[in-house]
Amino acid sequence: LLEAGQVAAAWMYLRAAVSPSEVATRLAPLAMRALAATASDDADEESSRMIEEILGVALWESADPALGIGLILETQGTCNAITAYEQAVSRLPASRQEPAAERLVAHLHADLVRVVAEDLQSRGIDTAAALGAEMPLVALLDAAGGLVGDPSIHVDVSHLQSVLRIARVCAERATLRRCFELATYGCRLPAEVTYPGEPPFENVAEASRHFFGAQIGRDVESAIASFRRAAATADPDVAGSLPLDTLVLLLVRVGRAAEALQAAVDRPRDGMPPSTLQAAGLLPSLVELARESGAWSVLLDACRRYGDEVTFAAALAARAAE
Repeated sequence: LLEAGQVAAAWMYLRAAVSPSEVATRLAPLAMRALAATASDDADEESSRMIEEILGVALWESADPALGIGLILETQGTCNAITAYEQAVSRLPASRQEPAAERLVAHLHADLVRVVAEDLQSRGIDTAAALGAEMPLVALLDAAGGLVGDPSIHVDVSHLQSVLRIARVCAERATLRRCFELATYGCRLPAEVTYPGEPPFENVAEASRHFFGAQIGRDVESAIASFRRAAATADPDVAGSLPLDTLVLLLVRVGRAAEALQAAVDRPRDGMPPSTLQAAGLLPSLVELARESGAWSVLLDACRRYGDEVTFAAALAARAAE
């Protein structure tokens, strides 16, 4: 059935018989075939049906979320892809989200680089060297003097800010560079066209530039200091644990596990609902942080302070197993 393009009918059997990853390897060639057919002069209903069925299995049944998001980007555009991500992908563990988020980042980044380059070329600015740079969008902005005060807007701002939020699950270096570039572009936008985010990302572009930039080695200390301040000053009743969780995640990603553990043991323990970072499984456990940092005493002291007998026992067992 699958080889014949009857994806929905095949999935009725395959969902119970094989792993989704095995199905995913078979869906990609079918999707390419269907997309090629829809782009040809003799496109037919059969190709459109196959795309819809692949989307249903890949995205809504979570067999291959990245393929599903890629198909929506190809056939329905960025806005629908972001909406589909929020509805179908954001509920998955971070490891399943990341490839789909990377697709969104790469697509928006490529579009923005193209549009900015075309704009600068129309102004008589040579963009050849910038387009060959490691970070072409930053290089394009530099070639145009940063476009500070320039009224031009080259991207749907809501798309830009949504993708920067979604991309927090990403840790691959090339994607982080693209995110840093997107955030750098966002920093030049007038305040009146942007939207406030949730703490500590009230200024989405500036905070995202700190967050992604630190992960590629740019202004690490400044970024950490910024998120420390946000975590210390945020009202937990309003912001929840996201400011502190963001600090913990950033410290982990820049290789500072001991500081991450110290910040993590200060997380409120009053039954607050998990932040989006916790829900996605992005944060290591306290025991994992203690193992990585060797700071067992920090964790054990915190467990005594909070009466956390379960984590205390887990920490003792993990330390003894080293």
